[in-house]
Amino acid sequence: MSAYAAEFFSLAIIHFLAVVAPGPDFAVTVQQSLAHGRRAGILTALGIGAGISVHVLYTLLGFSALMHSTPWLMRLAELVGSIYLLYLGSHFIRHALRTARQPAAAAAAAAPSAESSSAAAATHRTAPVQSVRRAFWLGFLTNATNPKATLFFLAVFTTVVSAHTPLYLQAGYGLWMCLVNALWFVIVSLIFTQQQIRAQFLRVGHIVEGLIGALLLVFALRLLWALSQGLLA
Repeated sequence: MSAYAAEFFSLAIIHFLAVVAPGPDFAVTVQQSLAHGRRAGILTALGIGAGISVHVLYTLLGFSALMHSTPWLMRLAELVGSIYLLYLGSHFIRHALRTARQPAAAAAAAAPSAESSSAAAATHRTAPVQSVRRAFWLGFLTNATNPKATLFFLAVFTTVVSAHTPLYLQAGYGLWMCLVNALWFVIVSLIFTQQQIRAQFLRVGHIVEGLIGALLLVFALRLLWALSQGLLA
């Protein structure tokens, strides 16, 4: 086991640096936490952690080598991931626009009493309920269809992990990655659902959600651009 300690620590450090770098997983966790509250944010984080298992599974089954040697299959994975990010980004932007159009100004113009103002503020802070399944699957699909995660696993398991590493150890590496991903994004959700932080963000919630949607669209368009350049090359 000690012979593989250096390999594991190298893998763990590289993976952690990749996890904490802002990307689609981070954007979706923040949006869920701000829009739907801590429960939805944590469930989304757990879904992201579970989504890693998809990449681990096809790597252990040898599909990563197949994708690496079959360019059209890799491009198909990138295309599917890009389309999903486009859908997600446009969904967030549409939701932000609907939220911005809500007739909050009319209620504010009525000059309510302090008691009604407090009740209105409490209502504003109440997150819309989201089902357990929807929150979890949103996180799962965001990670499972992310072509950047696919490329990461292709790179790491062909450069850092030795071909002679036993399969059960590689499975252990994958389980570690799932747990680290889930834990990190649970922490992100806990941070963004702190009462003071969330209250500040909710004042401009539709703007934040719109920016997150735009960020996801940028990720998707960059992937599509790289994909088109690869096809033209």
